Amino acid sequence: MDKKIKWGVLGNAHIARVCVIPAIQKSSNGSVYALATRSPETGVQVAAEHNIPRIYGTYDDLLADPEIQVIYNPLPNHLHHYWTLRALEAGKHVLCEKPLACNARQAREMADSAKRRGLLLMEAFMYRFHPRSQRIKRLVADGFIGLPVLMRTAFCYPMEETLLASGECSRLKPQMGGGALLDVGCYGVSVTRWLMGKEPIGLQGQAIYHPSGVDVHFVGSLRFPGKGLATLEASFISALQQTYTILGTRSAIELPHNAFIPWEAEAEFILRGQAAETGEKQVTAGADEYQLMAEHFSDAVRGRIPLAFSPEESVRNMQVLDGLAEAAQTGQTILWDPSGPIGARP
Repeated sequence: MDKKIKWGVLGNAHIARVCVIPAIQKSSNGSVYALATRSPETGVQVAAEHNIPRIYGTYDDLLADPEIQVIYNPLPNHLHHYWTLRALEAGKHVLCEKPLACNARQAREMADSAKRRGLLLMEAFMYRFHPRSQRIKRLVADGFIGLPVLMRTAFCYPMEETLLASGECSRLKPQMGGGALLDVGCYGVSVTRWLMGKEPIGLQGQAIYHPSGVDVHFVGSLRFPGKGLATLEASFISALQQTYTILGTRSAIELPHNAFIPWEAEAEFILRGQAAETGEKQVTAGADEYQLMAEHFSDAVRGRIPLAFSPEESVRNMQVLDGLAEAAQTGQTILWDPSGPIGARP
C-alpha cells in the first residue's frame, strides 16, 4: 500500500485547528507532517494535540521541506494568492481555503500557475463532499425535480457587537479580503452554480457597508440562461441562517439550517412535490465532510482520481463574486457572456 500523503499547514487558523487538521489526521491516506506558525507557543500545543512531527517558524521553511507533498492554506483571504503561488513554485499541490482569492484575476493567476507546473489546486468547498450534497446533486442532475428554475441560498450569522464596533477583525478589513459576500456568500454562489448546472448571465446586488468599507449585509440575485433565477443572502449582522432551497418544475428540495456545515450528525432535507404544502423528510448518514475532502485530495495527488472540481471552476466562482460586488457598488445590473474567457472581467 502507498505511504500516506504528507501535508504541511500554513498558519494556525481556527478552521485548521478545529476542522481540517483533525480531518487529515483521521483520513486513510494522509497525515499532517508539519505546521508553520508565527506563534510557536500555540504551535507546540496544536502539534502535540494532533501528533504533528514538525513545527516551522516561517512559511518559507515549511515550503522548503522536501518531505511535504501537499500544502493546506487556511490563511486570511488576502494571503491566499501570495502563499498559494509560493507553494506551487515550491512544487507542492495546494488545497486552499475559500474564497480561493480576493478576485478573479488573482484566482486566474493561481490556476495558471498550477496548470503550468502540473500541480493540483483545489478550493476547500468541503460541503460538496458530504453524502447529502452528493445525493441532492444526483437528484437534480437526473431530472428528479424537473427543470431547476429557482434557487435561494443564505449563509448569515451575527458577528459580535464589540468586533463590529472596533473593526478589529480580518473579516471587516478591505485590505484583508473582508466582507460577508467573500466570507460566506461564496458558498451561495458555489452551490447555486453547481446545482443549476449553468453560469449566470446577469447579476444584481444590494449591500449595507461597514465604516471600513466592507459589506456586512448583502442580498444578490442571479439570472441564468433559460428560466433560471436565484437569490443569495450573506450577512454578519443578522440572526443565523445557513440554508438553501432549489425549486424545479416538478418538485422542490429544502434544507435546514446546517446546509453547508452539518458536522457529523445525520443530515436531513425535505423533498416536496410540485403542489404539496408539506414534504417528505430524507435522511443521510452522518459524515465528516472535511475528512472526505482531505481523502479526495490525497487520492487525486496519488493520481487515483481526478479532482472533483478544477481551479477553473473556482475562477468562475470568483468571477461571479466580483460581478455581484460591482453590482452592489454601482447599482447596475452586470451582464456578460459566460462562454467568454475564464477570469476576464464580466
